[in-house]
Amino acid sequence: MNIEDKTGTTVLRRPTDYEPPQRSFRTWLIGRPLPTADAPNQTIGKFLGLAVFSSDALSSVAYGPQEVLFILALAGTAAFQYFLPVIYAIIGLLVILTISYEQTIHAYPSGGGAYIVARDNLGELPAQIAAASLLMDYILTVAVSVSSGVAQLVSAFPTLEQYKVEIAVGMVLFIMIINLRGVKESGVVFAIPTYYFLIMMILTLGLGLFRMVTGTLNPITDPPTDLVNSSLVLQPISVFLILRALSSGTTALTGVEAISNGITAFKEPRSKNAGLTLIFMSIILGSMVLGISVLAHHISALPSEEETVISQLARVIFGSRNILYLGTISATIVILMMAANTAFAGFPWLSAIAASDGYLPRQLTYRGSRLVYSRGIIALAAIACLLIVMFNASVTRLIPLYAIGVFLSFTLSQSGMAHRWWKSGHLKPGEKKIEAGSTVVHDKNWYIKMAINGFGAMCTAIVAVIFAVTKFTDGAFVIVILIPCIVSVFFLIHRHYKNLAKKLSLDNFGAPPHVTRHRVIISIGGVHRGTLAALRYARGLSDDITAVHVSIDADETQKILHKWESWGDGIRLVILESPYRLFLEPLLEYIDEIDKQRQPGEIMTIVVPQFISQKWYTRALHTRTADTLRNVLLNRSDVVIMEVPYQTDEMGK
Repeated sequence: MNIEDKTGTTVLRRPTDYEPPQRSFRTWLIGRPLPTADAPNQTIGKFLGLAVFSSDALSSVAYGPQEVLFILALAGTAAFQYFLPVIYAIIGLLVILTISYEQTIHAYPSGGGAYIVARDNLGELPAQIAAASLLMDYILTVAVSVSSGVAQLVSAFPTLEQYKVEIAVGMVLFIMIINLRGVKESGVVFAIPTYYFLIMMILTLGLGLFRMVTGTLNPITDPPTDLVNSSLVLQPISVFLILRALSSGTTALTGVEAISNGITAFKEPRSKNAGLTLIFMSIILGSMVLGISVLAHHISALPSEEETVISQLARVIFGSRNILYLGTISATIVILMMAANTAFAGFPWLSAIAASDGYLPRQLTYRGSRLVYSRGIIALAAIACLLIVMFNASVTRLIPLYAIGVFLSFTLSQSGMAHRWWKSGHLKPGEKKIEAGSTVVHDKNWYIKMAINGFGAMCTAIVAVIFAVTKFTDGAFVIVILIPCIVSVFFLIHRHYKNLAKKLSLDNFGAPPHVTRHRVIISIGGVHRGTLAALRYARGLSDDITAVHVSIDADETQKILHKWESWGDGIRLVILESPYRLFLEPLLEYIDEIDKQRQPGEIMTIVVPQFISQKWYTRALHTRTADTLRNVLLNRSDVVIMEVPYQTDEMGK
């Protein structure tokens, strides 16, 4: 389709005939590429949504109550009387978080969770703190969940102890590959273990509660002998110890925020489906935490590195290590390992949003062949594997690093929502305030909602402080130091992109360049000063110039068309539609077509504007299209690749 704008510029819009690749090891591993138009069909409903986004929260029942017992055991078994009160406090906090995040889901239907809420309501710095906290939490979710799953496996099969690191790393890589296949397909795969776990836990807890009520559930007769820290001098029972136990138990609440981050993965109506999934998840989570804790307290289960509380509970309820016991343990192992899937759903989405705002490398915003953010998925797997190796897949060593980040993000999210309701209350009925992440309208119940979020922010802030203080010497100091470092890196990346955009801006730049002739193709990814530099160079070669843009994002293409009307100076622009988000193949197809039309002795020049970073540490933030084309077209006769470099003073001097 040809379009001629008001300035006389000809814009050609044409489809490409590029077919998906043939079957290969890569397509067998992660599947054949999906077209961009298929994105709406890759969304999921409540049934699969519970499997994708809830496995982290649901799996935490396997180690949350146990971690409370680990801390209370420091004061001896007499301190176990405080076990259930601590669990009740954790469930109360779960209720507060559920109500708060349900409001967030409906207020921000495009997802983003704490990051978007903090960005729109609290400012740039709180938003980056929320992003750093959540990204760290997602990484630790993978490391802790998989390591905990391996611990359950070792409880049932002690001979595997020496291979636990290798097993954990292998599981992370397996989950990574499944997620590279796409949200919908990973949801189908992980729905099986998630619902298998739910069935086995309902059976175990149901039978256990029935036996407790009927008086046939007796205390454990052969508890593990390695009561944690039994060789140490017992600590006195104190408020500090109980608060420390509370902070350890709140690890059971990690993952509650995941649904608010990934709302866009749900089918329409997104907010309704995501909100209902959150409520279902919280009811199931609270019921299981309470059931496990009551039964564990009744049978006098002990915290142990040798045998987990879930293993002790199943052994007593089923009478031995029989088939039902093995079914419960296998279900727990699988859900713990699959819990990492929640992080694989949340981390890439959040990193893509932060990257689109210019705080992470832009490459994280690109969707892979299966319409998922592949680079984010791979980065998460790599960092999580590194942590597993460094901490020898030990849950006890990883737990102190865990949860402080997520409770910090909880606090920022609730504070941001409280401020949003305050803004809503100060708008007149019918008045709107459009923000980057949502539209604020007047809400007659704003003061009630503000009170709910304000109370939630206060509670989660208290827990975050307790966690930081009580776990500081155990390893939480690493996160306390690391989060500011990550935030600093975010701002360095943002400053680079911001200064670059400022130097490339066409504002107050003057008139478009005019010069002369030769057959030239200019590959453009955007319209900026670098593009105009390449255009000026091309005019010095020929007056037969065609600009080519490979369209992988309709919105971005529209922006380019709008700018080209002002700055294209009448030069024709060819839009190559790329439904599979491929850049090189459609461009090469177009070059081949032009190449076949060349006259004898004619030279075709491909001009590529290329930004050259002046600093080595920012070079990885930019792609090098000219190098890619040069490598592919090196053996073509009479085809010249010209790189037109443009530089800026990145510090703005």
